[in-house]
Amino acid sequence: MSSNWGFTMSGNMFDKTTQALGASVNFRLLRNNVTSSNIANAETPGYKAKKLDFEGALSRAIDLQGLNALNTSHEDHVPVGSGSISNLRADIYDNPDINMNNDGNTVDLEKEMSNLAENTILYKAALKLINKKLAALKYAATEGGR
Repeated sequence: MSSNWGFTMSGNMFDKTTQALGASVNFRLLRNNVTSSNIANAETPGYKAKKLDFEGALSRAIDLQGLNALNTSHEDHVPVGSGSISNLRADIYDNPDINMNNDGNTVDLEKEMSNLAENTILYKAALKLINKKLAALKYAATEGGR
């Protein structure tokens, strides 16, 4: 049973968009940490640049969020059904898209700086969207009934 506040009796007052934005913010923060680590190790001999890739998994989780009848048959499968966005995990692995320097380091400093700038913009955009959704909820709770 749903109430007028837009959440079910289970207590989930956030829609799929808000949940996806929250997951995106968390992964953008993690991506920031991975990219910053790559930048910090740009001159470390033998360092292998790391990459975090979550967009595909996040997209699949959003698409499957409402399909509660589906189950996964193995723990390594992409989670489906209720709670799949909150259970989503990102994979961090050695970046295969970068060439190795003479010292064995695979960090492309210019690309990493570009990735960091892009990630920062997307992080801030997701935060702004969440703030707007929360402001709308606050308005509905405080001013909407007047």
